[in-house]
Order: sequence, then structure tokens, then C-alpha cells
Amino acid sequence: MKLSLLFLFFLLTISSSCGSHPKVTKDIDKIVAPFDGEKFQNLEPFPDKSLFQVLSWKIPSLFTKPKWPENLDNKRFKPMTERSEELKVTVINHSTVLIQMNKLNILTDPQYSNRASPLSWAGPKRVISPGIAFEDLPPIDIVVISHNHYDHLDLPTLKRLNEKFNPTVYVGLGNKPLLNENKIEKVIEMDWWEKLIFGEVAIHFVPVQHWSARSTSDKRETLWGGFVLEGNKKVFFAGDTGYGKVFKLIYEKLGAMDLSLIPIGAYEPRDFMKNAHVWPKESVKIFQDTKSKKAIGIHFGTFSGLTDEEIDQPRKDLNKALKANNIFESDFIVPVFGKTY
Repeated sequence: MKLSLLFLFFLLTISSSCGSHPKVTKDIDKIVAPFDGEKFQNLEPFPDKSLFQVLSWKIPSLFTKPKWPENLDNKRFKPMTERSEELKVTVINHSTVLIQMNKLNILTDPQYSNRASPLSWAGPKRVISPGIAFEDLPPIDIVVISHNHYDHLDLPTLKRLNEKFNPTVYVGLGNKPLLNENKIEKVIEMDWWEKLIFGEVAIHFVPVQHWSARSTSDKRETLWGGFVLEGNKKVFFAGDTGYGKVFKLIYEKLGAMDLSLIPIGAYEPRDFMKNAHVWPKESVKIFQDTKSKKAIGIHFGTFSGLTDEEIDQPRKDLNKALKANNIFESDFIVPVFGKTY
């Protein structure tokens, strides 16, 4: 308990030197995402949380939130193939997904650390091992990072990937300096609706409803988003998001998705989380808005302390939402970590 409180107050008082980096240097008139020269904004803006709101959630939740297990035993898998022409998808844990298609290996929001935190001794703690061991990863060509929160942009993991595979890393505007400072050089920044090509795959960076920060002093200074990866199939990786009109807009601009990777966890308490985190009813709306043929749930069941719902609540709530919308569970899968679909 004392460590949790220490971590909370550390996050609330952390200096800008821990996470802030140089301002966006791109010509402001050429940036598509809403940007005032200092901060980015959502297509449907919502207010930043105040210190009082954070404390009002965090301190009581230390005593009342459901207890997650300390550790879960889970089977670890090895990739079915080193490379694949056809689409194969493996959720490793949280929002870390191995996407294999067009003979390329793509990793989303890679997170192999024991904590989603700037500290090694406090903060949201892993309760389940990654479904594929780091040593068993196939050669990684591309890494896409949705935003800079610690459970999505994990510097220790990115350094390991850089040393072993030297992949090209795609990030939103303003995130490149942090990676360059950590000797990760092959980094490409993207604006919303920008499209780049790697081999036979088109990489689209698209808006979602979220925010960015590595400290209390750099909120929304770097750009967040999702990715549409278009090869022989079209895959939407939503990263982390609240619900909004943007998903119908993604369909209007880029068409129906073959597969969408949609968050289903970290949604309680609802009044605190609702702007930036979907709950399963809204996960199903994203599935419908993007006219996805299939979906796989992400962003659940990995780190204790990120949310107040029970560890198995996302699965239960998603299955209720699917049933209410006459959608088969086989069309929106809650994955086994490490299993290839």
C-alpha cells in the first residue's frame, strides 16, 4: 500500500525532465491534427483531468478496487511461422500484437517490462507473462506506437528490439526525440491521415479519442492515434481510445476493415475513464462503425493498477454486449495471449 501511495504522488509531482521533450518542429500550418503550436487536441475535445479528479479516483481505489491476482500461470507459445504471406495475428499481452502479413512482421505498442511505469519498483504491475517470450519473437520489421503512455511506449522493450532487430518505428508527431535520445534512430513521425509505404504494406496513421503524457507537465504535447495497416488484408489497430464519431470517419476514408484490434479493458470507474477508454459496449460500436469482418480484443488482463474492474470483467462485459447485438463470439474474439489467430 505504501508503495502504491508513493507511486501515485511521484506521478503527480514528477518533473518535466522525465518525460517532456522538444516542441513539434513541423510547420504548424501543415499539421492536419488539431494543434495550436503547443498542444494537440481530439476531434471531439474533452477536458484534461485535474489533480483533484485524479486523487478522488486513485486514493479511494487503493482500498476498494477488486484485487487482481499477484501472478497468473499462463501457457507461452512460439510463433507458428517466422514469416507469413497471409494474415496471422497474435496478441502477446495488453496492446502488444504481432501482425504477420505480406512477409512482414509488425509489432504494436511493444511492452515486455514488469511494470507500466517510469519506475522499476512501483506502478502498474504485470500479473501475466507475455504470451510469446521476447527471445522467441520472429524478426521484427516494423513497430507502430499509438501514443506515449508507459503501458504503450515502453523504452526498455524498444531498446531491446532496436538492439536485436533494428526495426523501423512509426510514431505520432513529437515522439521521435524521446526515442532518438535513447539511441533508437529509425523513427518516422506521422500526422493524422498520413499514409506511408513499407514493402507491400501501406501504413495509415488515424485519429482516435485519447491523449498523451509522460509526466504532469507534457499533456497532449505529442500526437496519439491508431494505425490502419493495409496489405493483402486491412487491419485496424485502435491502440487506446474513447468512443466517438472518428470510427465512422475512418470507415468513410479507408473503407471496411478485415480485422480490428479494439481495446476492451481499463474502463472503470466509468465516470473517470469514459472520455479516453471505451467499455465493451463501445468496443462493439467500433466494430460496427468500421464494418469490420472480425475483431480481437486488446488492452486487458495484463497490468494490475491501471483500472478498477476485475481482471475477467472485460471478457464478461464484452460477451454480454455481443449477445445484445446478435454478434457471434467467434467474430469478436477475446484472445488467449500468445495464441495465433
